[in-house]
Amino acid sequence: MPARSRRRWGIRIASTLSALVLTASGVGHSVVAGVADGVGRVDAFGGLRDRPDAGSGLNILLVGTDSRDGLTEEERARYHVGGTSCRCADAILLLHVSEDRERVSMVSLPRDSLTTLPAHTMPDSTERHDAHDDKLNSALSHGGPQLMVEAVEGLTDTRIDHYLEVSFVSFMRAVDQLGGVEVCTTEPLRDAYAGLDLPAGTSTLDGPGALAYVRARHVDGASDFGRMERQQRFLAAFADKAVSGGVLLNPGKVAAMAEALLDSVRADEGLDAEQMLELAGLMRHFTTASAEFASVPVADRQHEAPGLGSTVLWDERAADRLFDALRHDQPLPRPGPDAGPDAETGPGAPAEEPAAPADDAQDTTGAEAIVC
Repeated sequence: MPARSRRRWGIRIASTLSALVLTASGVGHSVVAGVADGVGRVDAFGGLRDRPDAGSGLNILLVGTDSRDGLTEEERARYHVGGTSCRCADAILLLHVSEDRERVSMVSLPRDSLTTLPAHTMPDSTERHDAHDDKLNSALSHGGPQLMVEAVEGLTDTRIDHYLEVSFVSFMRAVDQLGGVEVCTTEPLRDAYAGLDLPAGTSTLDGPGALAYVRARHVDGASDFGRMERQQRFLAAFADKAVSGGVLLNPGKVAAMAEALLDSVRADEGLDAEQMLELAGLMRHFTTASAEFASVPVADRQHEAPGLGSTVLWDERAADRLFDALRHDQPLPRPGPDAGPDAETGPGAPAEEPAAPADDAQDTTGAEAIVC
């Protein structure tokens, strides 16, 4: 039997065993069902029409919001998240789980992507807006989860199966419940706006430190693009810590993690206990060999749009190749030989040997190189 076939059968057997262990340990239907019951529910798909056809696999829209709900004024100052929340999407990721549950693909969508928001009514009001150009992250504040889903489906021509929304508060609490998450950077990272100050090398981030790490936009010249890479890197490290730390095998730890998250996590009604259990089983065998990371290829990072300022304009042909792979449940494509200067924002490697997101690019002149 070829090595690849043996690996696939090994993953299938391990996934089956993991589900049995989770169920036998009491995590399966007591803890996971409790989590499902405690998650805030939103109607993310009601009233949507002319949606893309369903493809193979599972597509989850993961949205990180800038909500400050639940934070005191002192905590806002400490975490460098003061000011008024616009209730915008601070991070937008499309997570694809393959039909055979052997591959996970994560695609970051630039929050400043230029798009046309469909006609909509502003949340908690009767104020009606006609279709208009705007930045992608504004879809959440303009029309809630439904408009966010509609905008992403319109841009990607990819059907969203589930919606999951996580706020600053739940993110920090989850990291602290894990006991911190380890990251490595080749150069010192400093951003006074986000409260980030990391030395070169390996650091263990607590909740506030992790929030600064994934929100920093003034570390280098990459702005949101460097931030997306750090978000992907951190999510991989978070998953690895949850798996290697035995969190998913310990009902008490799962319950504590769930309690930390429940106050500020929202999901569509269809993301039930059974699907959460399946995803937990998959996550227990998360490895860099079964995960792919990419960001949408772009044509212009600073496209000036009337009334909007600087926006991100996608490379439509390259982006369509990327999402066509997701629609057909295929490994993400590599940048072609004619890829332009923004090729690094596209997929990094094929599924057989995917590369982790690149290290933070900074000037290393005269400095001792750190290898992560």
